[in-house]
Amino acid sequence: MLTKPHALVVMSRPSFEAHFDRSRLQRLAEIVTLDDLSWTDELDTPSARARLARAEVLLTSWGAPELTDERLAAAPNLKAVLHCAGSVRGLVSEELWRRGIQVTSAADANAVPVAEYTLAAIIFAGKKVPFLAVDKQRAYGGWGSVTGYGDLSNFERSVGVVGFSRIGRRVVEMLKVLSGTTCLVADPYADPEEVERAGAKLVDLEEMLPQVHVLTVHAPELPETHHLIGAEQLAKLPNAATVINTARGSLVDSAALAAECAAGRLFAILDVTDPEPLPADSPLRRLGQVMITPHIAGSLGSEIGRLTDHTLDELSRWTSRQPLQAEITAEHWALGLSA
Repeated sequence: MLTKPHALVVMSRPSFEAHFDRSRLQRLAEIVTLDDLSWTDELDTPSARARLARAEVLLTSWGAPELTDERLAAAPNLKAVLHCAGSVRGLVSEELWRRGIQVTSAADANAVPVAEYTLAAIIFAGKKVPFLAVDKQRAYGGWGSVTGYGDLSNFERSVGVVGFSRIGRRVVEMLKVLSGTTCLVADPYADPEEVERAGAKLVDLEEMLPQVHVLTVHAPELPETHHLIGAEQLAKLPNAATVINTARGSLVDSAALAAECAAGRLFAILDVTDPEPLPADSPLRRLGQVMITPHIAGSLGSEIGRLTDHTLDELSRWTSRQPLQAEITAEHWALGLSA
């Protein structure tokens, strides 16, 4: 009988309780060997270091301390880090790949609710639902009485997807439910044939901007993507277009977006902002043309169970030496695809 590898769960207590109900904790114990105390939120006390020294695989999530060189040096048997959430930035570094440690994340599973949120935002943007709902200054007298919001329609619209990431790809595929929608993708690393198979056309960002009624952002956060959508790009969008951001706040120039929305020219649905949260006096907070949600697009509540199941499936593959399906390589890391 093969010996089960020794595992340690490293995350905050709220994360542990959200990820592991009784059935999922039982499944984990069937796959790996756990200490009597299988969970920790720190790696620096003597007891935690003793467990870390035995660990062959770490299951991490929100609240896990950074795996610094010093902590990795205290884990001589470590072979894999399986992250039960999305981004591993702030948790791992290139040192893991130098040590030959495999890294996976549940970003594919976390992409599901983000893409679902984005699809809902796109549909609401077509009818300008969030903005009409808070407009207390108008008295609606029936059909045709709403003005200043553009064409309230989800038919024969054009949607621009910036970043053919795991989320961007899902959004493209989901947009097939909207009859007559044209989908354009801007991503310098995307394969035109893959984009076409998903149901969109690959174009340059500058070519895309004047054509779209909705612009949704799904690029990674990198130095070169800072303010990827800035004043110049926003100015090229048609009147009454809506900007949706569920990626990272820094991808969009907040001041430039606020200026366009204050002028009544553009609308925005933002689940992420820069900074986050926004200052109390940010103009984006008080504009009727802007809807802001508190970073809720990703997995919450029962959705977290999907992340755990994804990770336990990956753990089963790892222990049985099958190919991993969600491995993050050094190349992915360099391109920001782990974010």
